[in-house]
Amino acid sequence: MTDQKKIRTLVVDDEELARDRIQALLAEQPDVEIVGICTDGPSAVEAIDRAQPDLVFLDVQMPGMDGFEVVDTIDPGAMPAVVFVTAHDAHALRAFEIHALDFLLKPFDQARFEKALDRARGNLNRERSAGVLDPRLVSLLEELHEERKYSERLIVKSGGRVFFVRTEEIDWVEASGNYVKIHTKNDAHLLRESMKNMESRLDPKTFVRIHRSAIVNIDRIKELEPWFHGEYIVIMRDGTRLTASRVFSDRLSAAIA
Repeated sequence: MTDQKKIRTLVVDDEELARDRIQALLAEQPDVEIVGICTDGPSAVEAIDRAQPDLVFLDVQMPGMDGFEVVDTIDPGAMPAVVFVTAHDAHALRAFEIHALDFLLKPFDQARFEKALDRARGNLNRERSAGVLDPRLVSLLEELHEERKYSERLIVKSGGRVFFVRTEEIDWVEASGNYVKIHTKNDAHLLRESMKNMESRLDPKTFVRIHRSAIVNIDRIKELEPWFHGEYIVIMRDGTRLTASRVFSDRLSAAIA
């Protein structure tokens, strides 16, 4: 089998023993090429974006960013086939059963591993022929988006690097042409996104739009100064001064009430 036809595979698990076990079993498969090993969710997202594997063995329970969040973060059009790896977890097992997705329950033996890999091979062949993402994974993605209506983190790509910005770290967001500029305590990142879409991604319990070109984190507001014609000057904790226009003042008043 040529390298072009090998199944390019990424292994993602925060447990060294599990990573070593999967690597050893994959090494016995002549049609598999390991293109990366990751120990956490953020590096997995970056590796999927960079290496574009065909298949990912993806641990579910990882600190900081779990396997479901990895799937939820990746563009569906770029999502490879997935075999989930998990210790006993009722929520995870329920999700796999509902969507008929394959998973490996730790600890697993060689026979169970090879069964999962065989299923992945079959799915990959069908997807390559049809040119579409596994509909079961699409269904899981839809459920994840329904459960997580508001983003918990944003993925920002810049200069070949990938940054992960937790929404709770955002101080305020400003419009910048076809982009939005996300301000945190120590950094500012540009993200190709409209203000309207950005507003819809942020939890309104925490974020409020105060101007057509500004969204603020309520918890980062230090002071409000009344201004002309029903407007306010919003003073952020870092000293930034923003104008809350009269059109959006009602939203601001309701948010801080």
